[in-house]
Amino acid sequence: MSQCWIPYLLFFGLFFFFFGYFVDRDFSVKATILHFLQTVETIHSHITTQLFFVSRYFIFVQSLFVQKSELFPRLCVDHYFCCSKSPEELRMSKTNNFDVQSTPCVLCGRTDDCPEKYGEKRTYVEYNLTVHYYCLLMSSGIWQRGEEDEGVDGFLITDIRKEVNRAAKLKCNICKKKGASIGCVAPKCKRSYHFPCGLQRECIFQFMEDFRSYCWEHRPVQEFTDKEPREASQCTICLDLVEHLSVYAVLKSPCCKNAWFHRDCLQYQALSAGIFFFRCTVCNNKDKFQKEMLRMGIHIPERDASWELEENAYQDLLHCYQHCDVKRCLCKKGRDYNEPDSKWEIKRCQYCGSRGTHLACSSMKSWEQNWECMECRSILAKSGKYSKRKKRALATSEKTNGTTCLLEEPPPKSPRPSSGSPRNFLLQSPKMMCQNLSPCPHLELPASNRVTMPLSPVMSNRNWSLSLRHKHLREKRREVCNILKELKTQVKTKATRLNINPGNIWSSALKGFRQRIFSPTNTIEVNFSNCKNRSKTNTSAASKHHFFQLLMLHLQNSSLFEGSSGKSLSLDFQAVKENLYFEAGKMIAVSLVHGGPPPGFFSKTLFKCIVYGPENVKPALEDIADVDVAQTIQTIKYANNLSSLQSTLQDCCEFLAAAGCLRPVTALCDKNVLVNDLLIYHVIKRITLPLESFRQGLKTLGVLEKMQMHPDVFSSIFCYKPERLSAETVCDLFTIHSSSDVNKVEGADFWMGYLQDVESGESVVTLEDILLFVTGSCYVPSVGFDPQPTIKFLHIRYPIGNRLLNCLELPITKTYQQFKNIMDLTIRNTLNVERD
Repeated sequence: MSQCWIPYLLFFGLFFFFFGYFVDRDFSVKATILHFLQTVETIHSHITTQLFFVSRYFIFVQSLFVQKSELFPRLCVDHYFCCSKSPEELRMSKTNNFDVQSTPCVLCGRTDDCPEKYGEKRTYVEYNLTVHYYCLLMSSGIWQRGEEDEGVDGFLITDIRKEVNRAAKLKCNICKKKGASIGCVAPKCKRSYHFPCGLQRECIFQFMEDFRSYCWEHRPVQEFTDKEPREASQCTICLDLVEHLSVYAVLKSPCCKNAWFHRDCLQYQALSAGIFFFRCTVCNNKDKFQKEMLRMGIHIPERDASWELEENAYQDLLHCYQHCDVKRCLCKKGRDYNEPDSKWEIKRCQYCGSRGTHLACSSMKSWEQNWECMECRSILAKSGKYSKRKKRALATSEKTNGTTCLLEEPPPKSPRPSSGSPRNFLLQSPKMMCQNLSPCPHLELPASNRVTMPLSPVMSNRNWSLSLRHKHLREKRREVCNILKELKTQVKTKATRLNINPGNIWSSALKGFRQRIFSPTNTIEVNFSNCKNRSKTNTSAASKHHFFQLLMLHLQNSSLFEGSSGKSLSLDFQAVKENLYFEAGKMIAVSLVHGGPPPGFFSKTLFKCIVYGPENVKPALEDIADVDVAQTIQTIKYANNLSSLQSTLQDCCEFLAAAGCLRPVTALCDKNVLVNDLLIYHVIKRITLPLESFRQGLKTLGVLEKMQMHPDVFSSIFCYKPERLSAETVCDLFTIHSSSDVNKVEGADFWMGYLQDVESGESVVTLEDILLFVTGSCYVPSVGFDPQPTIKFLHIRYPIGNRLLNCLELPITKTYQQFKNIMDLTIRNTLNVERD
């Protein structure tokens, strides 16, 4: 630095020092200093090489006075240096130094990014502004004075700054901190609060008209008549029970007499469906239902439904079925060939449209002739609305060796013609079975020898229907499987062997996970020691599946968790000291990625604490595992009058003191806050250390990060028990390989009929035995099987299960009874040998 700058630096230092103590008293002094700095900048703007040193000196001087005045140094120095930079450089410098994730909302002061609860968290780097959308909407002193593309959706930046300054003078009546920008609109009510605090205290925010807010005392309530039933009913969204109580968490439909919902369920459905599709799930009413839900604080976004916004969401509906499904297709170019305005044009069933035939293959002279598939014919025949057409002579091309060929086959979902026992149908002769059983149309595609088999007619009349909830869970688990497969790409071929004693599964697993050479990204091989039932036929994959199954079962029943069905973390000081909660989380993460079973025993509250953080979760009474504690809190919650409440609190003063909730109660409504504080202490605060350690363990292999990105789908494997194996599930797992269409048809029918008999208990083996025989696992891993299970039909005497390839080789037999006997005998004897 040249010596000519030294006087200036000394002058600046004295200047700042002299006015630093008087800055808060005289604003004109600030203006004088600002003008002085601008003058100096004009004089020396050409000496660009010295600006860096001057900036460092100003920052040093600014730090000397930061405790005396916040406005003065920031005003002068920031203005001085911002003027020396272009807008692009300024924006870039701010972006590089701006931590979006940890920046709090300027209105509520929270860093949480939870769009479902607080709206979208928006950050505007150029304005140094971060705000929750709902906090902005519900603030009492701000309006949209701009256009939609100005500021933040019409809220001008200057107005937001003014609102922040106004709220800085108001104290929240809930958390007692400054910045309460929302006030109750009830007359004479002076309560103010932050938006997250209002949600926690069960305030009502109306996302309509003037965006009114009501405190917990003046909030609108729904009217209940004495004639309405008081017993619990089923929420038609989540299918869980909901109590008929006039409480914040329960809402009643205004258009249906017996329709009750959880508030959270309605809110999630509203966010998903949008204003165009959000309606009563029982009667489908829209206007009356939406009006009442808006009044009760449900936010209905003005946008299309989430499923409508998906790209190519309805692409499958545009697909037109183009396949000939008759028994013997006459077209030499294949069953998928379709030539319009010719005899090889494909005609679809006039009723279902899901089956087709070439005009020539069904001796149809023109397109105008109606044609129906065998399934629709059988349905119409049973209903008495179908009259059988007269027999007609077949064309010469339709005769083969003097016998009439079958021009059409019953589709896979065709009902059985026999009214007797299902077993009688399976025991028919091969000729009869060829006439009654049909292959899936996909099996006849000549372009591929690898097909996935859906259900056969042998299975069709059984009860395959699942509840809507189970179907949703199955879809979510498929999504989890795809996500876990992405995480599995981290796993290397390098193997780490764990020596496991099944008699002491926890200690041996803990020792293996803590060994120095163990890495979650290595392939895990399991060697069972001191165990007679581990025979040489078991592969490493089979042992690994068995190990993870035993480990998850032990964790579920261990002292680390408490509760009956939905478990929460317990407080075990010895486990905290030995860091066992971290190891448990790590084991669950490794198990999910390496092919273990889903946990399925977490409570919803524990799962939310893991995903959203404990500060964003509101526990319920059902989360209390200790019966005595739950009974005490329940007594406080359902106290009818102030005297009984005070008497109850006096009896359990030690209990309240231990939870830090011993306080004077002067009104009956104070019990709600007290109960909430007790629940937060016993469910969340008490297990803060175990929860944080457990979350750290779940970060292994990136599992926790994926859980936070996809909480809805991961809850299906953490909070719900694994789906019980069914014939449909096992059938969908396997892909059939065969070089002959005949083998596919006969073998596939026998295989699916056998699965149906096993599920109905008409076999000595179970579906789990079949899966164990083929893959070495009696459950379906969350990440799926690798490789995908396959089936081959070969000319062999007995079935063979190749666990290295997850391949089931099945014999080709003449009758179904032979197939069933061979399968039962082989699977039962093989597994008995392994167990012995």
